[in-house]
Amino acid sequence: MLGKRNLKDYFVIALKGVAMGAADVVPGVSGGTIAFISGIYEELIDSISKVNISTIKLWKEEGFASMWKSVNGNFLLSLLIGIGLSIITLAKLIKHLLETQPVLIWSFFFGLVLASIIYVAKQIARWNIGTIILLISGALVAYFITTLTPQVTNASYPYIFLSGALAICAMILPGISGSFILLLLGMYKPVLDAIHDRNIGLLVTLMAGAIVGLLSFSRLLKWLFDHYENMTLAVLTGFIIGSLNKIWPWKEVLRTEEINGKIKILEEVSVLPQSYPGEAQLGFAILLAAVGFGFIMLLEKLALQKNQ
Repeated sequence: MLGKRNLKDYFVIALKGVAMGAADVVPGVSGGTIAFISGIYEELIDSISKVNISTIKLWKEEGFASMWKSVNGNFLLSLLIGIGLSIITLAKLIKHLLETQPVLIWSFFFGLVLASIIYVAKQIARWNIGTIILLISGALVAYFITTLTPQVTNASYPYIFLSGALAICAMILPGISGSFILLLLGMYKPVLDAIHDRNIGLLVTLMAGAIVGLLSFSRLLKWLFDHYENMTLAVLTGFIIGSLNKIWPWKEVLRTEEINGKIKILEEVSVLPQSYPGEAQLGFAILLAAVGFGFIMLLEKLALQKNQ
């Protein structure tokens, strides 16, 4: 199938990359979830895991074309173009929406992730006590991560490198948000500012860490899918379930801190709409959650039609 792709197919892959990039900008939504529900997750992990020292040897011995084909280069390039364009163009918009319409944008993503749970759970071929325990464990781990308090830090370059490595591992895990990991590490705002201000030093260091983390972690994921696919899917489903706490639309802020003249939320808790201190916007919130849910169901239907 990979050899039969045409320009239209790679354009669609780039669009999936755009969706992944948009998700990764939001602290609480995982680009890995988008990759999974759009049907490219295992191919993505497999392609990334093929990038290693032997790839360079293949380039030297058989030429660039053989190396490019071995790592599924057209697929990776199309996806990276989509992700890059999305992050560059949508980062400022999504940041603005999170500040001005938090309930509505979180409602949309809540519906999207809720439907993703159903989609990923369907991929589990056999349910037993082991898969249920792994699902619950994954949910508890992800929930615990969402309750952690973000740090405030003056980042050094080694710290930026480490942040990139940890965040990219989270970005390719469904349910664990790379942006939220950056938020916990105190690097989310510096990264957004660096994108806006074209701080090349910070971005290159972060990217270097991300490359190292991605190449290392993708091999582990590929091995898990090859040997323990059912159990791996159960854990990933749990991760997505646990992440729902982070993207619950109605939050009460418990603790803030002023940084560079701006208020930064350090601690918040999920509350019912009637207990929300601001305007709950319940009607619009339900509508947007339904749109997000329906969007995933539509993607699943289109994927099934394509595979028939």
